Amino acid sequence: MEPCLTVRRAEAGELDAAGVVVAAAYAADGAAHDDYLVQIADARSRARDAEVLVAVCDGSVLGCVTFAVPPSPWAEVSGPGEAEFRMLGVAPAARGSGAGEALVVACVERARAVGAERLVLCTQPSMSAAHRLYARLGFIRDTARDWSPVPGIELLGYTLDLSAPPGR
Repeated sequence: MEPCLTVRRAEAGELDAAGVVVAAAYAADGAAHDDYLVQIADARSRARDAEVLVAVCDGSVLGCVTFAVPPSPWAEVSGPGEAEFRMLGVAPAARGSGAGEALVVACVERARAVGAERLVLCTQPSMSAAHRLYARLGFIRDTARDWSPVPGIELLGYTLDLSAPPGR
């Protein structure tokens, strides 16, 4: 992890940059169509109904994630007693910096802080580096959460049981 890396809630002046970073990450992976890239880039809208967290270093936004709990409209696959994160992206130039992992760990901490029993997410099958990160952090595949938001896009569900003590 970068020595200067900090994860925190995005400040109002960082929301546009945060959205650009996520859109750039998805575009670099070919993981989003044009309409979804516009939605991904709009971190300002997400911040109204969810928590937008950023990984920053020396004043630059390296990565961003949206953390939500029901009944937020951004909580698509979570139910009662659960939290979820989505739209995780790290600037292509910052990959390998630890920003992605730091953002996921921050979501785990937020989920515990709000008393969630589980933290859930969905990811695209092609995002193998993310799958490895989730597995390393204790997430397991949850096929019951697999779904397709639009024809041709399949999402894979993952769940982390938070009832176990941290660090287990």
